[in-house]
Amino acid sequence: MAIASVENRSSIASLWRNKEARSVIVQIITVTVVFALVALALRNVAVNLEAIGKEFSFDFLTAPAAYDITFSPFLDYTSRDTHLIAAAVGILNTLLVAVCGIAFATLLGFTMGVLRLSGNWLISRMAYVFIEFTRNVPVLLHILLVHGIVVTTLPAPRNAIGIGDTMFVSNRGFYVPAPVFEDGAGIVGAVLVIAIVAAMGFRRWAKRMQDETGKIYPVFWICTGIVAGATAVAFLAAGMPLSWEVPALKGFNFKGGMALKPEFLALWLALSYYTSCFIAEIVRAGILAVSHGQTEAAHALGLRPNRTLQLVVIPQALRIIVPPLVSQYLNLTKNSSLAIAIGYMDVVATIGGISLMQTGKEVETMIIVLGVYLVFSLTISAFMNWFNRSIRLKER
Repeated sequence: MAIASVENRSSIASLWRNKEARSVIVQIITVTVVFALVALALRNVAVNLEAIGKEFSFDFLTAPAAYDITFSPFLDYTSRDTHLIAAAVGILNTLLVAVCGIAFATLLGFTMGVLRLSGNWLISRMAYVFIEFTRNVPVLLHILLVHGIVVTTLPAPRNAIGIGDTMFVSNRGFYVPAPVFEDGAGIVGAVLVIAIVAAMGFRRWAKRMQDETGKIYPVFWICTGIVAGATAVAFLAAGMPLSWEVPALKGFNFKGGMALKPEFLALWLALSYYTSCFIAEIVRAGILAVSHGQTEAAHALGLRPNRTLQLVVIPQALRIIVPPLVSQYLNLTKNSSLAIAIGYMDVVATIGGISLMQTGKEVETMIIVLGVYLVFSLTISAFMNWFNRSIRLKER
């Protein structure tokens, strides 16, 4: 028995001296301790809630919400719907602001980043002043400023600014015609998806042929022709299954069509141009990090400055730009939680605000809100990590 005990201690010691085995053991112990602490915290929460007469459950999600949401472009919501539907509306509104904000901030940020390096002194200085002013003022103040400008400077619905008798701008929102899909629209949508897939396949094939033979195809125009041509033929063949619902002034406001509320416009614009200023500095740093010899070589080959920037500088700068760009996308998404300051009904205002106050379920509602932002953040990070891997240098 003594010999067996000595052998066991010797094997454990040798296992601990092994670097890889020791790292695995330490990680297992760490994870066990963390889960034990989390379980202890959750147990304390449950005990304390029970002590004050509250039960930890999500049953409140099936109860009627009994409050209105002024902006619900994706779901037909009424106050008779449940808290779960209200939460879904808030999540979709948050997602809408995040997606639109990321797209516009990226476009504006890249543009301002290039303008910061412009040889024109006036354009460069104007971009610099705007970027420095915006970055050094809290984002909440930008949101309140833009919302105040939209609400106070635009006219009332009766004096709305009309654009071709189909679009109207007022302090109640921006009203545009809404598409009405009829029978056969699904076929057109399916053809559109197939055409986009075919265009992406052609783009990959053209790039491979360029690498192998050096022959360059007009990829943009061919892809545009595939998508637009196939969709147009399907649209005509299906009997043009699309009509438009035009907004009209009825009473004190517009009815029909699709309305972009001033709260959404203010939040979208403020978050976009605020984040774009940080993106502009990232883009400027990425461009400056590319060796000037690359630019000189492109000019020696006869490339114009805009083509040099498009074909030589930006593709190399992207490998530097993308990693810090992820943080700005995450910041924009999380900053959208400030929407409650101007009354935009996002997930914080719905399930984390009104539903919380009505039901008294502080822990449950906050778990939902935290989970939503966690999923959004992890999704953005995963997509950007995939994109970063796709553009990195590949060794042959």
